[in-house]
Amino acid sequence: MSAIYRELLLATIEHLERLKAAGTRFVSLDESILAALSRNPQLERLAPVGPAPRGASPSRPSDGASVSRQTPAAPTLFAESPAAPAVLESDQSLPASASPALSPEAKAAAMSELRERALVCVKCPHLARSRRNVVFGVGDINSPLMFIGEAPGVDEDLQGEPFVGKAGQLLTRIIQTMGLSRDQVYIANVLKCRPDTPGQTAGNRKPTTEEMNTCLPYLNAQIDIIRPEAIVALGGTAVEGLLGKAVGITKLRGHWQNFRGIPLMPTYHPSYLLRNQALSVKREVWDDMLQVMERLGMSISEKQRGFFLKA
Repeated sequence: MSAIYRELLLATIEHLERLKAAGTRFVSLDESILAALSRNPQLERLAPVGPAPRGASPSRPSDGASVSRQTPAAPTLFAESPAAPAVLESDQSLPASASPALSPEAKAAAMSELRERALVCVKCPHLARSRRNVVFGVGDINSPLMFIGEAPGVDEDLQGEPFVGKAGQLLTRIIQTMGLSRDQVYIANVLKCRPDTPGQTAGNRKPTTEEMNTCLPYLNAQIDIIRPEAIVALGGTAVEGLLGKAVGITKLRGHWQNFRGIPLMPTYHPSYLLRNQALSVKREVWDDMLQVMERLGMSISEKQRGFFLKA
């Protein structure tokens, strides 16, 4: 057996052992997954040097995620407006980098397959009975930035897309104030179904710890596919679902956390900003976003640095 095939076999065995330790019982592989395993760094030093065989296609590096810059939006954006390959459920304890990086094509196929599984999920029978739509996630799967909330509300359940109600509109304006668009980030929730509200005709309820833990493998798999460089956790419930910390968001916000090897910034949920219009609170959220922008190496204008410092 040649050295390169021996290394490929070892890389495959190592990957499967990690999946087994995470509790995975079944796995399906196709050529895209095998190709991702073959990009093990150890193989690069063993690959033969020299011209490629006639007819062979040159290898392409994975496309890097890029963030285009836009003109910063005005601080008034924070004001409330008027009315393919099988994807394995990931374990929270494993770093996102433990799974092999996929090509853009393989990422799209993997996310599509994961979405199809989530759309028919009935792991929480009471949620499956009451939901109108599974709210999977939306945005750029090659983005370096991911926003994660707690659970869909009534508007999200109706439209099947996260953060589309008033809080979602505010989140969109926050993203725009960062110089980005909603299409340039990825937005998801810990829980993919709206928490049922038996006996209630309106309003939403907080998802239970059991519900979030049951649904978390889908989010972990999304993160493994996207491999963002930073995550923003929106609100205390999202932080609790991701980190298992039932700590007040006022204590955690603004302080970097670690989620499976990825920097995570806790901040207030947009709905809190809708209830509390204080300039100081808006500035706290904006300070958190400035930290995220700095972490991603985004350019920050003096105008952006001065948002919400004075009325």
